[in-house]
Amino acid sequence: MNLVKRCGRGRTGGIPVLLAGTLALASTLLGGPATAAPQGTLHELAAAQGKYFGSATDNPELSDAAYAATLGSEFGQITPGNSMKWDTTEPAEGRFDFTKGDVITDFARQHGQTVRGHTLVWHSQLPGWVAALPSSRVEAAMTDHITREATHYRGAVAAWDVVNEPFNEDGTFRTSPFYSAMGSDYIATALRAAHAADPDAKLYLNDYNIEGLGAKSDAMYALASELIDEGVPLDGVGMQAHLAVQYGFPYEMRENMRRFAALGLDVAVTELDVRMQLPADAARTATQSSYYRQVVEACLAVERCVGITAWDYTDKYSWIPNTFPGEGSAGLYDENLSPKPAYAAVRTALGGEDSGGEPGAIKVRYRSGDSSAGDNQIKPGLQVVNTGTTAVSLSEVTVRYWFTGDNGASTYATWCDWSPLGCATVTHRVAAPGSPSAGADHYLEVGFTGGSLAPGASTGEIQLRLSKTDWSDFDESDDYSHGSGTSYGDTPEVTAYVAGDLAWGVEP
Repeated sequence: MNLVKRCGRGRTGGIPVLLAGTLALASTLLGGPATAAPQGTLHELAAAQGKYFGSATDNPELSDAAYAATLGSEFGQITPGNSMKWDTTEPAEGRFDFTKGDVITDFARQHGQTVRGHTLVWHSQLPGWVAALPSSRVEAAMTDHITREATHYRGAVAAWDVVNEPFNEDGTFRTSPFYSAMGSDYIATALRAAHAADPDAKLYLNDYNIEGLGAKSDAMYALASELIDEGVPLDGVGMQAHLAVQYGFPYEMRENMRRFAALGLDVAVTELDVRMQLPADAARTATQSSYYRQVVEACLAVERCVGITAWDYTDKYSWIPNTFPGEGSAGLYDENLSPKPAYAAVRTALGGEDSGGEPGAIKVRYRSGDSSAGDNQIKPGLQVVNTGTTAVSLSEVTVRYWFTGDNGASTYATWCDWSPLGCATVTHRVAAPGSPSAGADHYLEVGFTGGSLAPGASTGEIQLRLSKTDWSDFDESDDYSHGSGTSYGDTPEVTAYVAGDLAWGVEP
């Protein structure tokens, strides 16, 4: 997947939780109210289903009283963004300072919250003295650091991201002082040291871009399998889930979670946010809400997915703008600490209200049926998938594939070549938007005469085709919706609407 990101300051992880048969028991175990009364918060809704819902935080933010009030009441778990990282806790060899981390654990204790420790071993935010060590001294320094920190927080931290981001995008091991000195064995050594220091804490490996299936998640799966076979203490895998509306949703997330669970491991969504290119608009906001909801639904569908942590709940303290210039609006709350549509989508997914038929309950998958981007026909293959929890009336669904007419005739012919629903039930036409934009001065609009799409169901492949009435050539290379992939994938550039409201994708 092309969910490009970097590991910046202010990012965190998730923690395990005991499954509970009732809300009262779950709330007690998770640190929430020990009663079954109103499920008003995200954490209470999650706890009712045996999960937690948390947020990252950092020390400077806690002086913001309004921010701290929501952090302490809405969420049942917190992760410190920076105060437990190596450059803060051991800035000079052998000189430890846990002051900032203690502030976070004290806040959690006062508000009945659990804490995920982040992180014991990471290639980034290391003080210079670590990289300057001769290779022969790195293992001892790493083991001592883990032992001192995990021992200090024994009983205050429920889970640790012991090793953070060990892989490159292609699934090879990332170079770090630890890998250079010990090879991949540093990971087992770190896990054993953490377990010895705090036998009760849950121990995780944590990384980004491992939410779906691919080279990086395959590498994490292979590593986890090997560690388990060798008897190394490992309790779970953290999927960070830094997503972006301009990239496709990792639709294999549920399947991926299940394969790690089959190893006997817990899974946590540890650093969830969904960024967008600014300014935010209705289309991007709708896609963001859809992505948040789908993450929650994936976790709820996998018993061993223990919970979800937002990578700070508010745009006010988001790490995104400083790391991705021109992007932001990634959180559940805006800069004024007001809930956004994504917050409502998460509540709905957690069972806070009826989710039937709301915009965003569908997505579109696309593949190219063209062998050439410069011939006289456009041949998109489309699938509509119901990602919600109730049936969607297909008569209310329309899909738009955006393209440019280029030179030649301004009139078009369209065909449905095949559909498992029957082409007689599929409508299709070419129209021009009121305000044409680059790559999109026309769109192929696809609809349905009737039928219903059950939760989790797909229309199956709909093979479509269009041409100009004079059969002149297109140049699809700059078309907004065009892609060269011949396998189906989630495609925000192909938009979908329910009852006329944008429910999927980003309009040009």
